[in-house]
Amino acid sequence: MGLETAEPLAERIERVLEAQRRLFASGATRAVPFRREQLRRLQDAVERRAARLLEALREDMRKPPLEAWTSEVQVVLDEAKFARRHLERWAAPRRVPTPWLHRPGSSRVEPEPRGVVLILGPWNYPVQLVLAPLVGALAAGNTAVLKPSEVARHASAACAELVRETFAEEEVAVFEGGAETAEALLARPFDYLFFTGGERVGRRVMEAAARRLTPLTLELGGKSPCLVDRSVDPRRAARRIAWGKFFNAGQTCVAPDYVLAHRAVRPRLVEELCAAVRAFYGPDPRRSPDFARIVNERHVARLAALIPPRPACGGEVVVEERYVAPTVIDSVGWDDPLMAEEIFGPLLPVLEFDDIEEAVRRVAARPRPLALYVFANDERFVERALRGIPSGGACVNDTMRQVTTPHLPLGGLGASGFGRYRGRAGFETFSHLRSVMRRGWSFDPGLVFPPYRVSLERLRTLVRWTS
Repeated sequence: MGLETAEPLAERIERVLEAQRRLFASGATRAVPFRREQLRRLQDAVERRAARLLEALREDMRKPPLEAWTSEVQVVLDEAKFARRHLERWAAPRRVPTPWLHRPGSSRVEPEPRGVVLILGPWNYPVQLVLAPLVGALAAGNTAVLKPSEVARHASAACAELVRETFAEEEVAVFEGGAETAEALLARPFDYLFFTGGERVGRRVMEAAARRLTPLTLELGGKSPCLVDRSVDPRRAARRIAWGKFFNAGQTCVAPDYVLAHRAVRPRLVEELCAAVRAFYGPDPRRSPDFARIVNERHVARLAALIPPRPACGGEVVVEERYVAPTVIDSVGWDDPLMAEEIFGPLLPVLEFDDIEEAVRRVAARPRPLALYVFANDERFVERALRGIPSGGACVNDTMRQVTTPHLPLGGLGASGFGRYRGRAGFETFSHLRSVMRRGWSFDPGLVFPPYRVSLERLRTLVRWTS
């Protein structure tokens, strides 16, 4: 298996890429049994090292074991199992109709692996968002280079240990380090790039890809809105919103970023949101074993600067513990600093609206979010919100559930990113869907060759009758 050496970074990158290119060129990774075995090895390794991964997540962000398991370890295991179960069908060529003009012949779409791919992971879900994309890359028959985030250094080390124990470097390699490592990798030629993180770094990744015309997926984020109609039960809606917002201390790309509630229900909803915080984490969430911590002091300072003097509840900050309390903030305006960019922390602003048209107009005028949440028992409200507000994904009457199943693709739109993965979408992201037509020799329609013996009008009439 691959081991860390003292060789210079640039030389190691070149050596690893050359080894992966040789393996890919050999055709070994194309075989479905080889791919299934790769996925089995990854699944077994995650199960075997689950305790180490959970401990690393605890050290980095004090993630509660239940949250860490369900949102990190279990997601990777589910992805690997799902891919293994469906791989043969996904990888099989798919026949499609052949137009009459091209007969005798046949047409099909053949999924082809892209080659050597680079996966750049974030710090907020440092296990899931490195290893779940890897499932798609391996299922599609690629080799892969992983770059975990240095911000979550314990999880980065745990993922690196897992990969080096499980794969040879020519199959899957991992490079730890900071921005200089990422830049060194991006300076090399890859066949595909997959990045999860913030918009600012995403732009730099896209610029690097553009220099080599490398295709890529960007999984970013944005201010995901949560619309609450007057037709819902405020208590039930508040519990589901609070769960999605304060899970992982709000450091989730699809967390509700702000609530936009109908004027008639907003005061009660704010009360119920605060009640949900107390029910989930007790009177002092700082002492709760079920509330995570902010990843570093820089982000604590950023969040602390956004908290107004008198929030509806919460607001406490303990920098040395990287603790920011789950905080509900009432009386927020659209020009408030909280509404300027993605919060990415446990601060929940609540705004209000008078009618659905106003709400749709306000939200649709902003950059397109990664997720849209709609709480309503009025189907007309739901349909108007879904139709009027573009987003990467959506969930009605709950939060974050849409990203917990491999049957639904996860991906952004506009400023929240582009490309999709999870389940079959992940396999197709890391595949090139090649179009292949095969022609027979039994007949050549004379009208296709010059000199052309049919008029344009007659040809158009023929096409109309045969299509």
